[in-house]
Amino acid sequence: MSRSGARPRRRSNLNLGAEQAEADKQFLRTAFYESDDYATISDKDDHHCFVIARTGSGKSAALQQLEEDFPEHVVRIVPEDLSLQYITNLRVMHYLDSLEVTLDPLFIALWKHVLVVELIRHRYKVNSPTAKANFMSTLREKVRKDPGKRAALDYLEQFQDRFWIDADQRVKEVTEKFEESINREAKGKIGLSGQVDATIGSTSGDMFSSEVRTELADRFQKIVNDTQMARLNQMIKVLDEDILESRQNFTYVVIDDLDRDWVDEKLTNALVRCLFRAVLDLQRVNNLKVIVALRTNIFEHLDFGRRSGGQEEKFRSLALRMRWTSGELEELVTERLRAAASKHGQVFNSIRDILPRTNRTRGDALEYMLQRTLMRPRDIIAFFNEALSNSSGGQLSWDDIRVAEEPYSRERLLALRDEWKTSYPEIDKVFHLFEGATLPLSHAAFTRILDDAITLPGDPEFAGAEWVQRLTAKMWSNPSGSWTDWYGPLVSLLYNIGFIGCMTGSRTEFQYVQTSPDFADRTRNLESITEFGIHPAFQMGLDVRIDNSRR
Repeated sequence: MSRSGARPRRRSNLNLGAEQAEADKQFLRTAFYESDDYATISDKDDHHCFVIARTGSGKSAALQQLEEDFPEHVVRIVPEDLSLQYITNLRVMHYLDSLEVTLDPLFIALWKHVLVVELIRHRYKVNSPTAKANFMSTLREKVRKDPGKRAALDYLEQFQDRFWIDADQRVKEVTEKFEESINREAKGKIGLSGQVDATIGSTSGDMFSSEVRTELADRFQKIVNDTQMARLNQMIKVLDEDILESRQNFTYVVIDDLDRDWVDEKLTNALVRCLFRAVLDLQRVNNLKVIVALRTNIFEHLDFGRRSGGQEEKFRSLALRMRWTSGELEELVTERLRAAASKHGQVFNSIRDILPRTNRTRGDALEYMLQRTLMRPRDIIAFFNEALSNSSGGQLSWDDIRVAEEPYSRERLLALRDEWKTSYPEIDKVFHLFEGATLPLSHAAFTRILDDAITLPGDPEFAGAEWVQRLTAKMWSNPSGSWTDWYGPLVSLLYNIGFIGCMTGSRTEFQYVQTSPDFADRTRNLESITEFGIHPAFQMGLDVRIDNSRR
């Protein structure tokens, strides 16, 4: 008892589980919400194969649920297990890159090789020399009348007794054979005046004259282009007609975690871009669905238009961009509440059962909370858990929600920084320039803060100089440019990551990226902005003030 005699307030043990659903197997198993996006992902006849989403949108949870729903029909390929860092660290790769040799044919062949072999291993349980011999014998009998298919099987025979080894070892083996071919060619003498020695590692490609560089690049490009692609394409035909020939053998291949920091940006983009091209080719296999999950910012940086021979439209048409409605998020947290409450002997029909009632003064509590998210599962789960941690008996009051909002907001700021820090180091220093601001911000007030951001590269300790200077380059190269020319790229970045909102003269409410994702991509929209705001998710974390007299 307290000194006043009142019983101390008992905190609730109720929570909605981990923010990362794939890390909380209990909730994933008992409270997974099957959204329309998940139905699309699992649909065997739907051709969307690239799942593009922001961090916390549930893409990894969806793929893990797919494994739960179809345990015998899912092959998961983990990028970290493929020795991709080994490939990109090879001196030969950097040497060829310095000569501007296009490595795409090699990377596409590597992905096709990995996918074909992993599918065969899964389908025929190839895990020993005996299993491989039995599989090859069966398959050879099936394709004995087709010379092209027989030649494709000869490609598999090259691996002899090493077929069942882990994928990373097979990737290394293919890459090492390629490296040997390049080294053999480089040890010869190029037939030009001066007899240049092109041994790998003896010099860099950019040390040669343009004539010698062209000769070297042509010779090495031929080796890159001769990467067994024809026989691999025949293997895809075998896969379709002889391996996954019936619906009962339908297989999903899942590739996630491509956004981890395992290689430098340039080669990451090349490898991922080539994976997309390999997946595009594998769409010819009727009883196969390859699903690649990728973060939105990585997808946008892949530069398909310039690098992939005009195939950008194809890739985008096959991309499923995961987005959540308020109704779906309400159902998701309701499912989690029911599962969590059952452990405590409680029964709730809806998430609204634990929320304060709607009133004229404060409005709808769930709507209030959702407005302070980027409309992602991770955000709303985090907000509820913060509020529930201080609630009494699992019932939330408006005071519980308001008290929870400040630590929740600070955590969302940190999460936003972590989501984008790889592409935009120390972007949080830009966020904190808005600390204590009064909202909404006029055009002039917002511009003054951007001017402070533009001066950040003057600090030698600031790690984000490159991206700030890149986004503001027109300010220095085009002194007669417009405000949109100078500040537009930085405004677009802050809008697209969800940090700011924009008001235009024709609207009465701020627009944010979760409801108007393409707004900042149009110059005319940027030109029509009259006021700026900070997304409500981050307002308390930055201690901003709201001037309601201006609304």
